[in-house]
Amino acid sequence: MARQSRGNRPNLNSVSSINPDGSRRFLRPAHVNGRFTRARTVVGLILLVITVILPWIDIGGYPAVLLDVPHRRFHLFGITLIAQDLWLSFFILSGLGFLLFIVTSLWGRIWCGWTCPHSLLLEQIFRRIERLVEGDAAKQRALDEAPWTSSKMMLRGIKHTLFLLVSLLLAHVFLSYFVPVEFLGKWILSSPVEHWDSFLLVAILTGLFYFNFSWFREQLCIVICPYGRLQSALIDDDSLIIGYDTRRGEPRGKPSDPANGHCIDCLRCVNVCPMGIDIRMGLQIECIGCAYCIDACDQVMDKLKRPRGLIRYDSLNGFAGNRRKLIRPRTFLYAGFLLIGGIVMTLSLFQLKPYHLSITRMSGPPFHRTETAVRNQFSVRLLNKTGQETALIIRAEADPLTQMSLKDPVSLKPYEETVLPLIVSVPTTQFRAPFEFHLTMTRPDGTIVSSRDLRFLGPDLDASTRELVFD
Repeated sequence: MARQSRGNRPNLNSVSSINPDGSRRFLRPAHVNGRFTRARTVVGLILLVITVILPWIDIGGYPAVLLDVPHRRFHLFGITLIAQDLWLSFFILSGLGFLLFIVTSLWGRIWCGWTCPHSLLLEQIFRRIERLVEGDAAKQRALDEAPWTSSKMMLRGIKHTLFLLVSLLLAHVFLSYFVPVEFLGKWILSSPVEHWDSFLLVAILTGLFYFNFSWFREQLCIVICPYGRLQSALIDDDSLIIGYDTRRGEPRGKPSDPANGHCIDCLRCVNVCPMGIDIRMGLQIECIGCAYCIDACDQVMDKLKRPRGLIRYDSLNGFAGNRRKLIRPRTFLYAGFLLIGGIVMTLSLFQLKPYHLSITRMSGPPFHRTETAVRNQFSVRLLNKTGQETALIIRAEADPLTQMSLKDPVSLKPYEETVLPLIVSVPTTQFRAPFEFHLTMTRPDGTIVSSRDLRFLGPDLDASTRELVFD
């Protein structure tokens, strides 16, 4: 078992991945096997498979998730949103935020340890490659300290080549959420010059993935991700965390001494921690809740024939011997906000219409008057938000209004948007004052899909015939 150096133990005054002189110390966590590690592996692989196959799943003729930014269309599990529907993203993002608040208040940083893409990719892919090529943690540390021989250069070259290939694959998976996979496949086989912008994006993403997973690693959680800092405001004494039972474990020492607690200070929990912390020091901002320390400690307790749970999932109240409260004010508050947002978003989704109609008065004079008629001109914007070609009929309804344009059905291709002029007029002899009229947009079968109330403007006939009186 590779042990942490006693002179280089984690402490609460500095980050474990930084040496006393300020240089970077690469963490080489030992491998551990146990119930939580196996469960995390299953969950991680399922989530990774879902992430890869989502762009390949066809729902209603489009991928399950496709963010078509150039055409401003966003396909989400059979629902198609356009740029005019992006106000719904407020409810989506705020809903995800409150859901994360609820999860954190109940189960701590379970997101970080079990479902965070960074943690999953690092632990389930890149660390596995590293162990496959360079060996276990002890061999990796020995290779770090070894001089640059041909053997070391070969091992490091193989590892970083595999890292680059995986990073390139991840970049294409990321791009598949923005470009349909059938087009992406053709682009891969064609010249980069033909789609230089996408090629450049893939190159940049590949570089970022490679930099992060080969060098930056846990620094992303410590330096960039704000979630660890938010946990102090989101959790309380009843939130589920990973902790060390000091009442049972202290004082630490040899198992042969009955006066000692159950912790033998073997540092196994420290050696397996991917963040390089000592969980026995209490809850820390670096802890991502991965549960490696639980499995490591349980293995030691099994060998000593002592009960498991010296390091375990529990609340601060639980570690203090008190009863944990599952339902409390903050969970009700977060759940209430999530419920309100979910209701509003659901109602909004039901009110989304397959066709969009907007009408504005054309710039210039509000009306035009000739000897025979008074004319109003409008700009009609039509949008087909469905995946099928359709024909729409525009009708202005009022007496004695005459529609002079858009008399024939307007054909729109899937997701096509067009702007057309609408001219309506009233005979001069029949115009008396401005009035309201109704505009409808219907399908050929007569189904009304949208309507608007407009105002027809014209000259003030009373003012034109009024005599001017001077004092």
